[in-house]
Amino acid sequence: MAYDYDIVVIGGGPAGYAGAIRAAQLKKRVLCVERDKLGGICLNWGCIPTKALLTNAHLAELIQNHGKQFGFTGQAGWDFAQMIKRSRGVASQLNKGIEGLFRKYKVNHKLGTARVIAPHKVQIGDETVTAESVVIATGVRARPLPGAEFDGKTIISYREAMSLPEQPKSMVIIGAGPIGLEFGYFYNAIGTRVTVVELLDRILPGEDEEVSAALHQSLTKRGLTIYTGSKTLKVEKTASGVKLEIETPKGKVSVDADKMLVAIGVVGNVENLFADDVKVQIERNHIKADPNKGYVTSVPGIYAVGDIIGPPWLAHVAHHEAVCCIERLCGFSDRTVDYTTIPGCTYTDPGVASVGLTEKAAREAGYEVRVGKFPFQFSGRALASDETEGFVKLVFDKKYGELLGAHLIGSQATELIAELVMAKKLEATEEEILHAMHPHPTYSEAVMEAAGQGLGESVHI
Repeated sequence: MAYDYDIVVIGGGPAGYAGAIRAAQLKKRVLCVERDKLGGICLNWGCIPTKALLTNAHLAELIQNHGKQFGFTGQAGWDFAQMIKRSRGVASQLNKGIEGLFRKYKVNHKLGTARVIAPHKVQIGDETVTAESVVIATGVRARPLPGAEFDGKTIISYREAMSLPEQPKSMVIIGAGPIGLEFGYFYNAIGTRVTVVELLDRILPGEDEEVSAALHQSLTKRGLTIYTGSKTLKVEKTASGVKLEIETPKGKVSVDADKMLVAIGVVGNVENLFADDVKVQIERNHIKADPNKGYVTSVPGIYAVGDIIGPPWLAHVAHHEAVCCIERLCGFSDRTVDYTTIPGCTYTDPGVASVGLTEKAAREAGYEVRVGKFPFQFSGRALASDETEGFVKLVFDKKYGELLGAHLIGSQATELIAELVMAKKLEATEEEILHAMHPHPTYSEAVMEAAGQGLGESVHI
């Protein structure tokens, strides 16, 4: 059978556009269908524009809290509308960049809502196209809090939080994962009164316990009010915003706020994606796909990658899954994604980054571990920048010296983690990390020193 395309990719986010470009590079006839903007949530409403806002927050804190030490004597003022405008401009620039890449690699692109009506047939509006393979990369959206549905004005998701017309005087955030904490950090830094409510017993529950505790202390010191082990009992809209009743370990409390940001997770975009007789297996609003077989679904010829197939819901994971899927479709049978070396990042200040096993998880897995830890307060580079919060914590297998996990909190944590991802990927040992010469003075020396501290060979602590 002659198909219109070799591959149709549904979704133009980090998975979709990367997969489409890689397919075109491998000389496949490819079509990418996106119903909104190329780049998806990550580029347009998530990863990229939030980092633009967080840069504003860092600048605000630097001037407000450290200005005198650096010799700054002026009065700082903030233009909230300009912050939002710049953030949107960054997203728009990158969106146009993807359009340019599509032209460069001759990727066909259609704007519209796609529906798979048969294993090799996709409907886009009134048009139907055929393809040898269909790759689903439709991503996810914010999960609402039961009983408090999003209204886009008072009860909002990340999408509205980064483009509010006016800065709220107060905000309550439900969920203390990376999204909730990043927005909490941003709004607190520019003067909004922020309250964070987390159901579990600590913030960033997936991170190393020491890191979670250090960030909790830091954010509280900055002015955020954080309730952990706490449940939202009641949400009531008021004339000025919203009123919450919260059950905390110390009793019930009432919180009033202009805005309520819900950041408790995500749900997959699977509605109306398949015709009734296209029996793709879906569980908990996510598509089941087999990474060991190139991300094929329960229907041959239909594949799924990225956030739509489930956690960890990270753009860089989605990218690698898409490229892997496409390369497997194109004959690269040995191409796989290493799920043991996934970096996780939270872009607060101090930032948090990690890869591999936490100390607790390593011990529970049966390893005899050795931990190396180096605080940034002893880093000359961090002192020079007055960014001495945090530490590098490395977890090694004591028997062989292999790096099992790395956990960082500090100003440059999200940049430093890449070295440790590579180290773990290459099965580096603590001696190899220690003996790899790190330039002076840099934040990266803390990685070397942490490895040395575990061996008793660090010379700066």
